[in-house]
Amino acid sequence: MQILYFFKDLISEPAILMGLIAMVGLIALKSPGHKIFTGTMGPILGYLMLSAGANVIVQSLDPLSKMIEKGFHIKGIVPNNEAITSVAQEILGVETMSILIVGLLFNLIIARFTRYKYIFLTGHHSFFMACLLSAVLGALDFKGVWLVLIGGFILGAWSSISPAIGQRFTMRVTDNEELAVGHFGSIGYYLAAFIGSIVGKGSPSTEDIEVNEKWSFLRNTTISTALTMIIIYLIASIAAGSDYVATLSDGKSPYLFAILTGLKFAVGVAIVYAGVRMILADLIPAFQGIATKVIPNSVPAVDCAVFFTFAQTAVIIGFLSSFVGGLVGMAIVGVTAGIFIIPGLVPHFFTGATAGIFGNATGGRRGAIIGAFVNGLLVTFLPAMLLPVLGDLGFKNTTFGDVDFGILGVILGNVGHWFGHIGIYIILLIIIAILVIPSFLSNSKTAINNVEVEEQ
Repeated sequence: MQILYFFKDLISEPAILMGLIAMVGLIALKSPGHKIFTGTMGPILGYLMLSAGANVIVQSLDPLSKMIEKGFHIKGIVPNNEAITSVAQEILGVETMSILIVGLLFNLIIARFTRYKYIFLTGHHSFFMACLLSAVLGALDFKGVWLVLIGGFILGAWSSISPAIGQRFTMRVTDNEELAVGHFGSIGYYLAAFIGSIVGKGSPSTEDIEVNEKWSFLRNTTISTALTMIIIYLIASIAAGSDYVATLSDGKSPYLFAILTGLKFAVGVAIVYAGVRMILADLIPAFQGIATKVIPNSVPAVDCAVFFTFAQTAVIIGFLSSFVGGLVGMAIVGVTAGIFIIPGLVPHFFTGATAGIFGNATGGRRGAIIGAFVNGLLVTFLPAMLLPVLGDLGFKNTTFGDVDFGILGVILGNVGHWFGHIGIYIILLIIIAILVIPSFLSNSKTAINNVEVEEQ
């Protein structure tokens, strides 16, 4: 059992996973020892830096969420992957761990023997999805080995299929750099890119926003992010009242607390950017060894924050647009279903920012705004639809936040409810067909949809 927990912890740590992948690639390339060492340490340190920045962002968003709840008298369910997973581990710990390990193995097998050659490197998201699958399949009375095998196969398959679905959009975002999305908000990002391609004709990029010379400091993403967040924090602190904010600030002036927290948020974003650059500097060259020697033509699927450096203005535009979509969605769901899905700032920041980047890649500013707004609606509607299929977890005050969790959970839960276990087996057959058929339709050995795209 201790060995199982060790491997669970190992593959749940994206930093270690990225380092190991880089090491295998460099060994396959027969690199000298010192390059293997530095090339292994680079992605590990880079991801730890990214995680440190993300933690600063999360810690900064927590008091903002509380001030918004207090100031605007909002009560309800907050979608948050970390929160629902921590609750679930009390009753689903062994099942989640087992599905996670089996899912990683299936992902590697699928990458080796099919055209879905995407290796999913975001271990914590795999862990969240394993938790979702254990909850949904458990609510459908799957148990033991069957629960683990079915859950593990679905996890491994979706880890391979989801990057491929929108890889053409991802190539546009990265200017044809061979990276894929390894994050289970992917459908929201691809939908934002699709919407951008429809509504954004002629719309200039968010990164080409013209700024008067006296406002040129706003071109500095860290400074513009800081100013934007300071305004948001000040509005929230005024709405919540100084007495309440004092309970969050340990007695510090509420307005100084708001300003400092907004600045810390911007620092967190800057740390994320620095970590991303460090990851890409070492991971991409090392991955050539994996792609040529171990799993030919494989493509790394990485965390959504890795894409933030490709359109830094779109990050803030996407976050704000997604949050507005969340507020609109909250009102709609509240009126129609009597459930208030409070916009969780963590999922809206990370998924909204990425949706903004993808929307901008195909539709400029209009694509970023509208695409991220639709993502915000989905991050509200889908968690509400997910609650009934989570079994005992559906009665908690939180749920899974990102789009893919909602889509997979709702489909599996409802099909299983309507058709029983036979419905889940039919889904498995459909997934197998999706994985196998492309190999018969083409003799190409490259990863499906991983083709260069022309600039628009």
